Amino acid sequence: MGISAVPGSGKTHILSALTAQIISSGELGVDQEVLIVTLVNSAVNNFSGRIGGFIKQRGLIPNVGYRVRTLHGLAHDIVRENPALVGLENRFAILDERESEFIRKEAASAWLASNPDKLDELLNNELDDSKRDWIRRDKLPEMLSGIALAFIRSAKDNRQTPESLRTRLNATPIPLPLAEMGWDIYTNYQRALTYRGAVDFDDLIRLALDALEVSPELLSRLRNRFPYIRNVLSSDGVSKHQ
Repeated sequence: MGISAVPGSGKTHILSALTAQIISSGELGVDQEVLIVTLVNSAVNNFSGRIGGFIKQRGLIPNVGYRVRTLHGLAHDIVRENPALVGLENRFAILDERESEFIRKEAASAWLASNPDKLDELLNNELDDSKRDWIRRDKLPEMLSGIALAFIRSAKDNRQTPESLRTRLNATPIPLPLAEMGWDIYTNYQRALTYRGAVDFDDLIRLALDALEVSPELLSRLRNRFPYIRNVLSSDGVSKHQ
């Protein structure tokens, strides 16, 4: 079931009350929980407080029988169950957005330094030399970092590693210079993460799905642990609860 409505219409209230009702009904086993997945930490605290209040009203112990996690937090929990399933060490690190941005900019700058004239054909032919030099020096690094971010996130959303992308690029019948540029930066970015024994937030989603696909035992265990799942999304000011 999907519910789409504007903020303030009572979706969180209803969902929290339903969760408390499920917990108090005795339907859950001792090792089971209702899972609520949302996008931001503020929503985690909001849901936890709402559900805890309803449970107290029913005379039960709060914070028992449910778990509220962000999507990335849930993915982290899944990967932490057995990091070796997805080729990670037990003590792998997670880079925050600031660290990821630094590494990505370094990879983009390295590509630009190695290919200083590669993007000239994309510049307006009517620009004079001083304007071209200004763009190369002050604008291209920032633009390239933004392009790299979009490329890397798109690749990870589609579960494409540098290796799988290389195979696809090798099979294309025509040259794709911008895709080659993106692949080069992506490869160096991932190499830097591997050197640090780390993953970024986008990796967590992909790796969690990989872990569930390669381990039927893990999937079965999680299905038993979370017989009820509530997925809470928000986009363009419209909240959605499922």
